[in-house]
Amino acid sequence: MLRVCVIGMGPIGNRHASIYKEDPLAELVGVCDIIKERADAAAARLGVPAFYDAPTMLAALAPDLCSVTTGGYEYSSDHYLPTMQALEAGCHVLGEKPISNEIEKGAEMVAKAREKGVCYAINLNHRFTPAAYLAKRWQNEGRIGHLLFINMALWIKNPAESSPYYMIKALNPHSVDIMRYFGGDIEAVQCFGTTAPGRSIITTAHFSMRFKNGAVGGLTASYDIERGHPMERCEVAGVNGRFVIEDMWREATLYPAGDYVKHVYTNPVFGGMRDFEDTFRNRIHKFLEEVTAGVPPDHIDGSGADGLAAQKVLHAAIESLQTESVVYVK
Repeated sequence: MLRVCVIGMGPIGNRHASIYKEDPLAELVGVCDIIKERADAAAARLGVPAFYDAPTMLAALAPDLCSVTTGGYEYSSDHYLPTMQALEAGCHVLGEKPISNEIEKGAEMVAKAREKGVCYAINLNHRFTPAAYLAKRWQNEGRIGHLLFINMALWIKNPAESSPYYMIKALNPHSVDIMRYFGGDIEAVQCFGTTAPGRSIITTAHFSMRFKNGAVGGLTASYDIERGHPMERCEVAGVNGRFVIEDMWREATLYPAGDYVKHVYTNPVFGGMRDFEDTFRNRIHKFLEEVTAGVPPDHIDGSGADGLAAQKVLHAAIESLQTESVVYVK
C-alpha cells in the first residue's frame, strides 16, 4: 500500500484525497494547503494531519506518492514549486493539468522526475475510460489500419477569463492528449479563434493539425456551449475502419471498412461509469497500479512528458493565432 499525500486542497484536491481514501492501493496520510482553513477542513473531514507548506509535510511523513492539485494563474502557475519539492524528496507525483503554461517549467519538472528516477504523471483523465481502452485495443489489433485522420471536439460552458488564451490552455490539454493517444506526436498546427458575444477572450477555436506519421486532424473547442450531453466526441479513421467515441465513456462504435455490421460498446447501467468523477477514480487507480507494479517511469500512462507535449501543441496553436500562420511544434 502506497503512503499518499495531497498538496492543494481546493475542490480538485479534495476530490483526489477522497478517492485515495477509498482506494485499496493507497493510504492517505496527509493533506497540505498554504491556506490554513482549507488544509484544516480537509484534514478534519478525512482524518489525517494538516500541513501548511509542502517541505514540512514531505519531511514529516515521507510519502511514497503525492498529488499536486494546486491552482494559480491560468490554473497552473502554482504547480511548479510543490511538484519540484515532491520530486526532489523522491516522491512519485500525479499532477493536475495543465502541467504548466510555462513550457520551460514543465520541461524542468519532467527532467527532475527523470533525474530522480520516479514516476511523474498528469491527470489526463479523459483517456482512462473503458471506451477509450477498447478503442485503443481496436487500433492495436489493426482494425483501423494506416491512420488517415482524427476529428476531436470538446466544449463546456465556462465564464472564466483569466487571460486571453485561457480556454486554449486550460481546456485543451485533454483534447490534444486524446488526439495524441490515438495519433502520436503532432508536428504542425494552424489555429483560428473567435470571441462569443459578451466575452472578452478567445472562447471558441478550431485547430488544424498534422501528425508526424502523416495523418491529419481537426479539433474544435469551446467555452461557450452549455454543459450537458454530449460534451466530447472523438473520431479516428484509417484505411481498415473508423471508430467514434461519444462523451469519453458513453459509447464507442467501430465501423469496419467493407462491412455493414458495426461494433458498439455502450456504457452499462450496472457496473459502468457512473459520472465524470469516475474518470478521476480510473486515472488515479491506474497510476497507483503502475507505481505499485514498478512500471518504469518512461512507460507511465498519461505521463508528465505527455502533458508537456500537449502544452507544446497548444503554445504552437497560440502562436498560429497571433501570426495567422502554420506553426511547427517545437
